[in-house]
Formats: sequence, C-alpha cells, structure tokens
Amino acid sequence: MELRRDVFQAIADPTRRAILNLLALQAMTPGAIAEQFDSSRQTISKHIQILTECELLKQQQNGREIHYHLNPQKMKEIADFIEPFRKMWEERFNKLEAVMKNYKSKK
Repeated sequence: MELRRDVFQAIADPTRRAILNLLALQAMTPGAIAEQFDSSRQTISKHIQILTECELLKQQQNGREIHYHLNPQKMKEIADFIEPFRKMWEERFNKLEAVMKNYKSKK
C-alpha cells in the first residue's frame, strides 16, 4: 500500500514553507535551494522530496540539471480549501470589532 503524505503536514514545517516561498519567485536546482539554508543539503533534499510527493513541487529536467518549481494547481487547491475558513474568521473579527467600537462609544 502506498502511503500518501498530507499536504497540510508538509506546509506546517517552516523550512518547507520557506522553500515554497523561494520557488514562488523562480525555478531552482536542489543545490541552489540548499544554499539558502543553514541545514545540510541532505536535509533540504528530504524537504524537497516531501513537497514533491505532495505535488506542491514539480521537477523539470534541463539537460543534466533538475529544476524545481511550484505546482500552481495544487497551491490553488489548498487556497480554495482554506478560503471558506478565512471568510468565516474575517466575519467573526469584523463582528468583534463592531462590538468593541460600540462598547468604547458608550463609555
């Protein structure tokens, strides 16, 4: 049985989020990504592997080099999933702000 990684566990890690932020700007080789971190190249390779298994990153072969780039479709799926929760919290904060303004105006 193939074990599939959870995309939300993958993006919970700060190093993996930093890798995603780097690749949002441009495609990069594993070595170029690793140079941006104090961690070992092997550690960064493991993070890249996890992001690739979650389909957040795609590989593109350019001659002898592999470049990694974001998978925009997968990122959109995550954003679409989170959007209703963002709207819910925004509405709640707006209601709280209204209550607090009302309370301050009565003082």
